[in-house]
Amino acid sequence: MFNNKSILITGGTGSFGHQFVETLLTRYSPGRIVVFSRDELKQFEMQQRFPQPVMRFFLGDVRDAARLRQAMRGIDYVVHAAALKQVPAAEYNPMECIKTNIHGAENVIAAALDNEVKKVIALSTDKAANPANLYGATKLCSDKLFVAANNIAGGHVTRFSVVRYGNVVGSRGSVVPVFKHMLAQGASELPVTDARMTRFWITLEQGIEFVVKSFQRMYGGEIFVPKIPSMRILDLVESLAPGMSVKIIGIRPGEKLHEIMCPSDDSHLTLEFDDHFVISPSIRFIKQADYSTNALAESGVRVKEGFDYSSGTNPYFLTVEELRRMNGA
Repeated sequence: MFNNKSILITGGTGSFGHQFVETLLTRYSPGRIVVFSRDELKQFEMQQRFPQPVMRFFLGDVRDAARLRQAMRGIDYVVHAAALKQVPAAEYNPMECIKTNIHGAENVIAAALDNEVKKVIALSTDKAANPANLYGATKLCSDKLFVAANNIAGGHVTRFSVVRYGNVVGSRGSVVPVFKHMLAQGASELPVTDARMTRFWITLEQGIEFVVKSFQRMYGGEIFVPKIPSMRILDLVESLAPGMSVKIIGIRPGEKLHEIMCPSDDSHLTLEFDDHFVISPSIRFIKQADYSTNALAESGVRVKEGFDYSSGTNPYFLTVEELRRMNGA
């Protein structure tokens, strides 16, 4: 679907952007790939990695509506990956998080509509379901904005959907590279906020595949949630450093023991497919789709009332050995 098409990735110099660009260049023949981000050094480094003539690099911030409109001229598909994502940083700098994650989402929507972009997928997080921190709350607002954007599209061709998934293995600033750095520095113990903590666990490659598939499946208005395994934090430590002692440091500001991707309050909207869930929109659109059968003719069924998809009760937990292989330990 990406052959001879123009694709733009906001926050495109991050981990997702690098892997998504590599996938596009390897598997498709895109007409143009636009990396939109605010970090000139990361853009320079990415230019060295991807010197192909289809690549374009736009310096800009999603807070800047005019720059986004300019960057999206002639674009067919957008992946909105730009966000402020660090939970403690958001708690201490709430307005900055709001400006990027909420107002930035508004700007992406407006620019996409103005330029008749065909499809937009916004990347979300498990922290947006029943949020307990500001980052999650801003991403829930963003999710709501992208879902409702289908209702304000009017005569525009643009359709908007959301992809929500859990912690990405090895992404910048995440726990695995932090632990590996500490071990390389000779740490004799690793800090753990709470021994009971669990998280959804997905590789970057799995996340990319799911986003590509969601572009093919979407009508507009869906929140796509992949079925992925969970991990226990103590199993993660064991996979990286067998027998290593841990120091319990207490839950950080805004942190949860377990994450949820499909909350029970949305069970009446949730459909289960073979390898994913879909949370259908709570509002009605002028052109309402039948979300029980997606654009690839895959069929889903309604989940039971009160169902939730939580990292703590997930039926699939990774073993220590599986974690070791995933983390490259």
